[in-house]
Amino acid sequence: MSTLSLDHVSRWFGNVVAVNDITMTIGPGVTGLLGPNGAGKSTLINMMGGFLAPSTGTVTLDGQPVWRNEEIYRHIGIVPEREAMYDFLTGREFVLANAELHGLGAKEAQRALATVEMEYAQDRRIATYSKGMRQRVKMASALVHDPSLLLLDEPFNGMDPRQRMQLMDLLRRMGDEGRTVLFSSHILEEVEQLARHIEVVVAGRHAASGDFRRIRRLMTDRPHRYLVRSSDDRALAAALIADPSTSGIEVDHAEGALRIQAVDFARFTALLPRVARDQGIRLLTVSPSDESLESVFSYLVAA
Repeated sequence: MSTLSLDHVSRWFGNVVAVNDITMTIGPGVTGLLGPNGAGKSTLINMMGGFLAPSTGTVTLDGQPVWRNEEIYRHIGIVPEREAMYDFLTGREFVLANAELHGLGAKEAQRALATVEMEYAQDRRIATYSKGMRQRVKMASALVHDPSLLLLDEPFNGMDPRQRMQLMDLLRRMGDEGRTVLFSSHILEEVEQLARHIEVVVAGRHAASGDFRRIRRLMTDRPHRYLVRSSDDRALAAALIADPSTSGIEVDHAEGALRIQAVDFARFTALLPRVARDQGIRLLTVSPSDESLESVFSYLVAA
């Protein structure tokens, strides 16, 4: 069992701050690193894996610094997001090369390929692999030395549904065995299916931490904004604004619609159709106007 700790970690590139003063602890089991694209997830994973030095702060594994610590590297497996691989090698040769770097051999490489169900294509060149197959052979390479810490950067990209389920089952088993597994994703439902614990990052900052229910509750309880068109916008607005679930309504003349801010999501979604029915108002359009991940995560940062 391993515990990964980040203590006030920042990383900047010139004038760009990619990670800003993040402190978190990742323990055994499966943890999801959730955030929109460009949030700093890959930079964080590179620092966790020892590929990148923090500009300030420390990253430790079981109390030992990760950066430039050869012994610690033997306990870490990493699956990077980037596509670049040695396409002229076969899958078996690629995994074997990493095994040999750890002082291991063909037996361990074969075991790792079997673990990710890539034996059938192990003698084909990587240049012929689909994106999902490339992800799986990268996974085999990361597992060849049986690491206690596994870091995966957007591991499900390019996988078909069957491949995704296989990888999810594999990561669950590893978490249940007591390994520390962290994977990044910008897809909330992906994290929900797999992670027991979630860390949320936005614009390089640590926005939230907890189990899925807590993170979902934070997201659901935030103010929601809707664009609503109806047969009688003024009457609808007058009825809705009287209810505490609605904190503000604006008439958007350009859109010919109402822009409504709701502070009680569950109450408002029940209220709107009831008010329309009681007042004989036809609802023509009801659409969320702030449902992007970026808007949700930005609210978590400000909360």
